Amino acid sequence: MPITLPETLPAFDVLRKEGVSVMSPERAARQDIRPLRIGLLNLMPKKIQTENQFARLIGATPLQIDLQLIRMTEHQTRNTAAEHMATFYRPFQEVKHEKFDGLIITGAPIEHLPFEQVTYWDELREVMDWTQTHVHSTFGVCWGGMAMIYHFHGVQKHMLPAKAFGCFRHQNLAPTSPLLRGFSDDFVIPVSRWTEMRQSEIDAAPGLRTLLGSAETGPCLVDDTGHRALYIFNHFEYDSDTLKQEYDRDVANATPINVPLNYYPDDDPTRRPLNRWRSHAHLLYGNWINEIYQTTPYDIDKIGL
Repeated sequence: MPITLPETLPAFDVLRKEGVSVMSPERAARQDIRPLRIGLLNLMPKKIQTENQFARLIGATPLQIDLQLIRMTEHQTRNTAAEHMATFYRPFQEVKHEKFDGLIITGAPIEHLPFEQVTYWDELREVMDWTQTHVHSTFGVCWGGMAMIYHFHGVQKHMLPAKAFGCFRHQNLAPTSPLLRGFSDDFVIPVSRWTEMRQSEIDAAPGLRTLLGSAETGPCLVDDTGHRALYIFNHFEYDSDTLKQEYDRDVANATPINVPLNYYPDDDPTRRPLNRWRSHAHLLYGNWINEIYQTTPYDIDKIGL
């Protein structure tokens, strides 16, 4: 089954050309089935790129997905056209009376700031509390996951002496989890962050279970069943060239940066990087969508009751 997107959203044509099944809202309305309603709270500066990445993953399941794009109410992006934001995004204050089967809260390039110094922190706290009554399952990604685990459990992020940047080996720590159905024991995930979460502090917080982790970069995927949430600190959703774009940007800006580890063949940035995480990315998000489908109320108004 397809993901439902406006035909004028750039992701519609991008995904259709890649072979992903997409459907307009008008066509979806003629089908006798309730689609899963998934919100994307997009905090990344490159909105369109992020839309494509997540729509690609959640649109690859056999279920019909109604993707809703959400933004912070007062925060104005400087990297995406105002027309695009006005056409496709709704502010949180406009949607907070609605129910969602799932919500993804993306990362944001503000790791260096304490959470309380983020300009939209108060509203994001409202969003996170709102998920407990209006969202069946929430997926916090990178900074979004760190914000959620801090808000609900007080687990702090810690600055790293150097950026964790590249493709790092990770281990499957919970092979019986339905969220890891089909996962290998060992695999690669892109990592791009200046902060870390510490396993000892996660272990000290009741109700948290680490599902994926790395000896080099620490915990990656944490299950929080009490808050119906998942927190992932790395980037399964990245395209093949996303780390390259970040590296090239920093080199062009004369920002000190290491070549992303284990990303280019032989760590040679003149060679084309190979995607070694795509299959596991689809597994994880497909498993998440499947778990939502299996457990969410058919009557969406009963979510949170």
